[in-house]
Amino acid sequence: MTIVFKISDNTKEKMISYYADKKRCKTPPYAVFQAEEGGTIITLYESGKVMFQGISADVDANMWRDMEAHLNNGKAPVENKKKEKEKKTSQELYEERKLYYYINSIGSDEVGTGDYFGPIVVTASFVSKDDISFLEELGVKDSKKLTDQKILEVVPKIIKRIPYETIIYTNYEYNKNKEFNMNKIKAILHNKAILALMKKENFNYDKVIIDQFCYPKNYFGYLKDANNVFRKITFTTKAEDKCLSVACSSLISRYVFIKEMDKMSKKLNATIPKGAGIQADEFGKKMVKIHGKDILNEIAKTNFKNTDKILKEEN
Repeated sequence: MTIVFKISDNTKEKMISYYADKKRCKTPPYAVFQAEEGGTIITLYESGKVMFQGISADVDANMWRDMEAHLNNGKAPVENKKKEKEKKTSQELYEERKLYYYINSIGSDEVGTGDYFGPIVVTASFVSKDDISFLEELGVKDSKKLTDQKILEVVPKIIKRIPYETIIYTNYEYNKNKEFNMNKIKAILHNKAILALMKKENFNYDKVIIDQFCYPKNYFGYLKDANNVFRKITFTTKAEDKCLSVACSSLISRYVFIKEMDKMSKKLNATIPKGAGIQADEFGKKMVKIHGKDILNEIAKTNFKNTDKILKEEN
């Protein structure tokens, strides 16, 4: 799903501030920034146009539509229908799939980095050519279209066959690391997951693939203090769409994230919202009133802007 509309300078300033800690390393041409939150890619252009891409694009877009209307006397932005890009030829698709799809691969992917509540989960998995038809039957090649309910149904079947390694980075660990550099955290966790998976077996892989969230030079720079670094990595954008092992890792990470959120919800006797929008703010306020502000260290990423909004009423 892709949603595009133009915003005023007032909303532009709010948006720049809100996504300050969620920006991607790479900024597209003519863009002020590109950020990721809760599975949605947000790109703000110098012209004032903002583009939301992803399954939950409508949720994030609606939040900023409301903001625009609030700051401009009820006048909501007009949505631009984005023209569909020219479809790739069959030959182009085949050539691309030869590089990433029809191979033995180890792929790594993460979830939770844009969610205020819950941990960051990173998974590395190995998929052989023999697994392709099995995974296609489960719908893994269209993993972005799978709902949480479908993920809960499909992933147990995947993990019975596909070797994987998952690392859960808890809120306590995240908040203890006061550097709060999300890309560095992701680089460290991806490296750990890949190395841990490789210790399990001598996999016959063609490539190790990671969805590119920063420049390779920066990725390895973040790992300069690590004792062991795996370096033969192929970085590519939209890796989840191109590579089945990355898609599997994405689904397994999401599955684990859902389970962890369920555990936290049962402990708090309340359903924790995903993402980092208004619902997260309201839930955080309720939890602080019941348990005190220290509860945020256990259940949330406290450097997110949500924390200031939640604690504003307490001061």
